[in-house]
Amino acid sequence: MKIGLSYDLKEEVTLGKEHPEDALEEYDSLETVDAVAAAVECMGHSVVKLSGGREFLANILQSDVDFVFNISEGRGTYRSREAQIPAILEMLDIPYSGSDPQCLAVSLDKPLTKKLVQTAGVSTPKWQVVSDRREMEAVCRDSFPLPAFIKPAFEGSSKGIRLACRVADREQMARVTTALLEQYRQPVMVEEFISGDEVTVGVVGNSPPQIVGIMRILPRKRSDSFVYSLEVKRDWQNQVDYECPAQLEAKVLQKIADFSLSAFNTLGCRDFARLDFRLGRKGMPYFLEINPLPGLNPKSSDLPIMAYKMGWNYQGLISSVLNAALERYPEHWGAH
Repeated sequence: MKIGLSYDLKEEVTLGKEHPEDALEEYDSLETVDAVAAAVECMGHSVVKLSGGREFLANILQSDVDFVFNISEGRGTYRSREAQIPAILEMLDIPYSGSDPQCLAVSLDKPLTKKLVQTAGVSTPKWQVVSDRREMEAVCRDSFPLPAFIKPAFEGSSKGIRLACRVADREQMARVTTALLEQYRQPVMVEEFISGDEVTVGVVGNSPPQIVGIMRILPRKRSDSFVYSLEVKRDWQNQVDYECPAQLEAKVLQKIADFSLSAFNTLGCRDFARLDFRLGRKGMPYFLEINPLPGLNPKSSDLPIMAYKMGWNYQGLISSVLNAALERYPEHWGAH
């Protein structure tokens, strides 16, 4: 089968001075693209590298691919940017891996995502959206619980998630909220800070989706105020240990798994995703966010790391994602 690979490379995107330092954080490295391509080729397929943005548009119209393995994060700062490539592929009637435009657009909108998973009974921290200075001042005046965590409302890959985003008083809250509003030019979320363990969960497959692993992120310097921030992720080999399977009580692990699959299904995710939680009192998991387009860097991304710790290899992970996607299009392959 001729499989296209859609992606956005860091080096192919130009930044202006108005963009924050971490603006390219969610885009991929050539190492990731080559690793995914090699894994797909090992399954017996040929791979056509389609890139992203305008280059993708030209390539997809000329390439005559049978299927697209999509890891493109989209261009611009739009909250629907991850939906760009899947929307084009649907318009052209080309099957692809991963979630559809609606799921991707909703999931990048953290407040909307929380509203939807709450309807399915998934616990989330208290939160409030701040769009401007007036709303920020109102939040700072009210009784919102402290400590709190401040983050951009429409970002992924830990963009805007820094150590300083955990705030202990109203003055810090105002300062960090103002800075994020200016830097990221979008609303921010003020969220109750849950002081327990940080846990990330990998899901692969459909009908039914399966838990790949539940991984606990343990800081080398233990602290109730630990934040799995961008600074930590960029230096993860020195800052944290990854415990997978997580050494937690069976009932806590079951609740995390139940919440993960519930959120995955409620949001309409497909093929794979990764979810983040913090554990509160008595091990209650609180949903933070979901990434239906999780990173696949073979060395540093959380989903591959937890897969390795659960006995998978990289080839097996990519094969599972691709096979799950191909199984959704049984009628399509009759034409090839």
